[in-house]
Amino acid sequence: MTPEEELISLRQENKALRELLAIRDEQLSQMQQQMTELLKQVQALQARLSKDSHNSHLPPSSDRFQRQPKSLRKKSEKKAGGQPGHDGNTLSLSKHPDQTIRYQVQQCEHCRYDLRRMACVQEERRQVIDLPPKRLVVIEHQTEQKCCPRCQRITATTFPEDVRAPVQYGPALGAVAVYLVQQQLLPYERACETLQDLMGPAMTVGTLKALVDRCAANLQPIEVQIKDHLRQAKVMHQDETGLYVMGKRHWMHVAATAALTHYAVHPKRGAEAVDAIGILNGFRGVSVHDGWATYWKYACEHALCNVHHLRELTFVFEEQHQAWAGEMKRLLLAMNEAVKEAQQHGLRQLHPSELADWKARYHAVLQAGEQANPLDPPPKEEAIKRGRRKQSTARNLLDRLSKHQDAVLLFLENFAVPFDNSRAERDIRMVKVQQKVSGCFRSSLGAEAFCRIRGYISTLHKQGAHVLTALELAGHPVSPAF
Repeated sequence: MTPEEELISLRQENKALRELLAIRDEQLSQMQQQMTELLKQVQALQARLSKDSHNSHLPPSSDRFQRQPKSLRKKSEKKAGGQPGHDGNTLSLSKHPDQTIRYQVQQCEHCRYDLRRMACVQEERRQVIDLPPKRLVVIEHQTEQKCCPRCQRITATTFPEDVRAPVQYGPALGAVAVYLVQQQLLPYERACETLQDLMGPAMTVGTLKALVDRCAANLQPIEVQIKDHLRQAKVMHQDETGLYVMGKRHWMHVAATAALTHYAVHPKRGAEAVDAIGILNGFRGVSVHDGWATYWKYACEHALCNVHHLRELTFVFEEQHQAWAGEMKRLLLAMNEAVKEAQQHGLRQLHPSELADWKARYHAVLQAGEQANPLDPPPKEEAIKRGRRKQSTARNLLDRLSKHQDAVLLFLENFAVPFDNSRAERDIRMVKVQQKVSGCFRSSLGAEAFCRIRGYISTLHKQGAHVLTALELAGHPVSPAF
């Protein structure tokens, strides 16, 4: 091989090696990008697996692993059990027993002397509370027809307005049937079985359904009154949760105060549903909620549930090891304790200087969080996508705490506003139990009836009224106190 041919061969080999190196560099770059994407996916999956009921909005039923629960509440120094001054529920003797059985002394147990005519020196009373052996009362109504000897016309008496069928159930039995389905959340068939086992008469599912529908129709005016007074409330709690109607996903919306409760079912969760319910329209008080975007569209004052923030801060602190989150959690709890202490001393608001100090500490913790989670640089023009930019959990939490600071700290300035949204969450919790026990609603009318009756019962419970008595009078319903 001549020197010229050897030089050409070396140049060709050099060119081929450079092409191979370029291909390898490109493959390495692609592998690096894939590793970066896979690492992000692993981190996202790890974050999802590490979330449970103590550090996120997930309910306890969704906890996937057995772990030691970590409550957000501080350990109390009180002993377990009833506290001094607590009103007990011990049974007490009735002043007017329905039946009295007296055991008289017949003779002396020592010398057998006859004591039947002797006066009683001392007596002791004991009472047994039990069900009567015959738990049903059959009341027969009879009317008469008489012929007038003067004009030869027939005059007849009439049955009471609520006695319409040859044989029917009375209001008390109907109230118990509705109560079992709506308050105790029994399925219709099990409620009928319970009535038959406990009281004797057989009731069909169709009859029970008719009783529920009639009760719901009679309570419609009461529901309108509850909605009107909720619009006038100074502070109202709101929440929503998913449920199924005829196998399709719907949403249960609750609006509540300390004395009133309203439920509504709608296929949508957002503004369309809220407008259809019609409570937030015209509401000018404080709406306490969990931060769902729809609520911010309405022209009222807003307050956010800080228990949700505490859970998210717990996640950022424990799983992502960011110190500012632990500091913010301690700060919010200290603010809550300060408000409680001020209320115990009869104060209606914090001193302006104290309020300014709390807000300054809040800003300082936010700044520490901003330093730990700087904003990502804007993407290149070719990588810009529509919609909201994807951010980390910590970054999203920081944005909410900063953007909605007034709603987060409103409980500091207005003592009528609570620290959390527990009232609405307690009112809506039993809806999930209903879905677990009885399954989905078979019709939209059944779901609406459940909401109306359940809201009425919840309102009566809050006001200390007797629920069964009120359901007996569903034909002329007892109006709650407004």
